Amino acid sequence: SVTIGNSVTSIGDDAFAGCSSLASVTIPNSVIAIGEAAFNECSSLISVTIGNSVTSIGDHAFASCRKLTSVTNLSATPQSIQSHVFFDVPISRLALKVPAGSVTAYQEAPVWKDFGKIEAP
Repeated sequence: SVTIGNSVTSIGDDAFAGCSSLASVTIPNSVIAIGEAAFNECSSLISVTIGNSVTSIGDHAFASCRKLTSVTNLSATPQSIQSHVFFDVPISRLALKVPAGSVTAYQEAPVWKDFGKIEAP
């Protein structure tokens, strides 16, 4: 796992790409942007928590993270993302956890709506 400090506001392009031993990541509320391919091909990544201040998620940010089983997005408003953010990830089999009161917004948002189940914790 990796701990990203609360002073970090952006995760750069390819920052953790190909990190084969990374199993979980929590992106703190201080982060506003996740760069392109930031976690691309993290073959052991199982869980991701996206902080509530993230407004931008780059293309292929979580592509080919085929072992993902848990995605939590703490943003009340779904980010506008491209279909390649989760390229080659079977999101139709995954549950997406979102804030209470945001389920409908995610169910209607492009790409986010493709998760198998969208629920508030």
